[in-house]
Amino acid sequence: MKWHKQIALAGMLAMLGGCAGQAPLAGSGAAPPPAEAFRLSPGDKVKIATYGEETLTGDFEVSPAGTIAFPLIGEVKAAGLQTDELSKAIEAKLAGGYLLEPKVSVQVASFRPVYVLGEVNKPGEYPYTQGLTIRGAVAKADGFTYRANEKRVFLKRAGEAGEREYELTADFPVLPGDTIRFGERYF
Repeated sequence: MKWHKQIALAGMLAMLGGCAGQAPLAGSGAAPPPAEAFRLSPGDKVKIATYGEETLTGDFEVSPAGTIAFPLIGEVKAAGLQTDELSKAIEAKLAGGYLLEPKVSVQVASFRPVYVLGEVNKPGEYPYTQGLTIRGAVAKADGFTYRANEKRVFLKRAGEAGEREYELTADFPVLPGDTIRFGERYF
């Protein structure tokens, strides 16, 4: 029985050894994306459920003004809030003369898209998915063109003024609303 444990331990060490050579991109860090990256913004779609009130349940999109139009209470600020903050804001407005002890749940149906541009086979707008990485975004865009510089990536985060250049040495998270651009290589 002891040799089974030794084989399992050796297998685990071999798997961990395969991860040793991967380093994060400069400026990206190995940490997960900050919670601020998942705050609601215009273009995000949310599912709101008001328990016991089917007419106050549905899908809503955050408008360009950063609000959602909710039945009975009208415009509610959503941009800049996380889902739990939005549910509390709606509950507070509903409790102000519309419902007794409202219970509201908010879930993100879809975040704003990401844009993959430059030297990829199918540049364009792609839906954001949880856990998306730079390499995953390239795969969505059908891979690199033969002219692509696969060593550098230009990334513009949503809300930032300009793009930053990173050395493409490992995957790092793509956030909702990011614009990713791959340049042409020069020989």
